[in-house]
Amino acid sequence: MAKKIVAGNWKMNKNLQEGLELANGLNDALAADKPNCEVIICTPFIHLAKVSELVNHDNIKVGAENCADKVSGAFTGEVSAEMVKSTGCEYVILGHSERREYYHETPEILKEKVDLALANGLKILFCIGESLAEREANKQNEVVKAELEGSVFHLTAEQFANVVIAYEPIWAIGTGKTATADQAEEIHAYIRSVVAEKYGKAVADNTSILYGGSCKASNAPELFAKPDIDGGLIGGASLKVADFKGIIDAWKK
Repeated sequence: MAKKIVAGNWKMNKNLQEGLELANGLNDALAADKPNCEVIICTPFIHLAKVSELVNHDNIKVGAENCADKVSGAFTGEVSAEMVKSTGCEYVILGHSERREYYHETPEILKEKVDLALANGLKILFCIGESLAEREANKQNEVVKAELEGSVFHLTAEQFANVVIAYEPIWAIGTGKTATADQAEEIHAYIRSVVAEKYGKAVADNTSILYGGSCKASNAPELFAKPDIDGGLIGGASLKVADFKGIIDAWKK
């Protein structure tokens, strides 16, 4: 069975003090009411070391939002996978549509990042998803398949076991638009079938596939009830303890 996961992506929000306050609040909330899914908070680089020290890793795993595609060296402003791992971090988000679009991250660059993250013992939240134009042209299946083939399908089955897939319809990120639960389930089932084609049914059944795209406490129970949706990658709603906990608690319904 695939692990149930709720992951938060803080993006470029919260200064250090605010970030620690948020992590502390979530830590207290989950100490009082233990989650029955894996909870991950992916924070800006500046928060990682302190947040990692602060939280109870039994209840909250810590992740980075990115890492470099180089091992080390004269790359001013970059943060390597080894550095990320050294903070006590367990996960890294790679392939987010914002990184692909604004920073021109290609499948080849992402492949390098994937390999370096795994070589340094990090697990990966790998994002895939189509734009509105691609959805309207009914190309969503070929888009997500190409994104997997371009950056993660070179891995062995053993390596791939450390990859969580996050399906994010780009047209539903931060727009308030959400794929219906049926639309989301349909493409999640397709993604699982593509993984099964590549690695076999057992690997596919064990791969967590998360939905990201304006997921909130009000629609999480319906989304999470679908057989191929194993949780969510949450943006804006992960920035307030009550909102984020509402989504985590959807696994108790």
